Amino acid sequence: MVYDRYGPPDVLRVANVAKPSPGVNQVLVEVAATSVNLSDWEGLTGTPMYARIGGLRAPKRRVLGSDVAGRVTAVGSGVSRFRVGDEVYGDNLSLLGGFAEYVVVPVAALALKPAELTFAQASALPQSGAIALQGTAGARRGRRVLINGAGGGSGSFAIQLAKRAGAHVTGVDNAGKLDFMRSLGADHVVDYATSDFTRLEPFDLILDLVAHRSVFAYRRAVARGGRYLCVGGTVRSVLRVVTVGAALGVVTRRRLGLLVARNGPAYFEPIAERCLTGELEIRIDRTFPLDRAAEALAYLGAGRALGKVVVTV
Repeated sequence: MVYDRYGPPDVLRVANVAKPSPGVNQVLVEVAATSVNLSDWEGLTGTPMYARIGGLRAPKRRVLGSDVAGRVTAVGSGVSRFRVGDEVYGDNLSLLGGFAEYVVVPVAALALKPAELTFAQASALPQSGAIALQGTAGARRGRRVLINGAGGGSGSFAIQLAKRAGAHVTGVDNAGKLDFMRSLGADHVVDYATSDFTRLEPFDLILDLVAHRSVFAYRRAVARGGRYLCVGGTVRSVLRVVTVGAALGVVTRRRLGLLVARNGPAYFEPIAERCLTGELEIRIDRTFPLDRAAEALAYLGAGRALGKVVVTV
């Protein structure tokens, strides 16, 4: 599924392209499943503007999809960790290309897929799991944690992680996701259309997956000694958090900042291990075949996804 310009899902089209070849420290993966992330939606639409880094007028890469799972079919020079036939999964954020039959992936981005997980389940973990794990690192017993955008992919893991850590968890999303957030363990749920979470009682930790409010509202929502972390949102909101928010934090002892989530097996394999023990659940809302990847992106972009959306090949 390729695209040549930013726009809505209908700019995507099916195309026959040459099978890629792995380079040094890369492998070629025959894709079985690729999960859809907010980063894919942003890369498709070119919004916010930081999604256009490397390609201001047109996309730098013609094929989206970073969270891939499949089988190794060829290895490049210098590769010793994987062999042809290995089942692998990982976050190919640097190269993308997962919405295709084959994709080249750096060895450092991949891990062996646990046999107990399906390809679809494995593809749901890398990016969302890594963000949730790092974003909820400060959750613990007795702390009040709020997750904004809690009904999506990263949010569904974040609710579970914060709850397992013993925190009191509030999930914020649209009205169609309230029951879903409760089913994940949220103690309190909020419909953002009818209630402003920044006017609730202060929280010790806020993980904001869709930042768009005033930095002063965020400061108000954080308890003294607490922390606010945003992952994505409008350019204006993100810039104000990392500038004005940082300054306010020094003065008020309320830390406001941007979560620059690290990726790679060290950050998603711990999530997989906890899924295997039954401590965490992988919630996949819908799967779409590759030629309907545009529908998958539209479904996610409309804010309807309860957990993860996966494209299968």
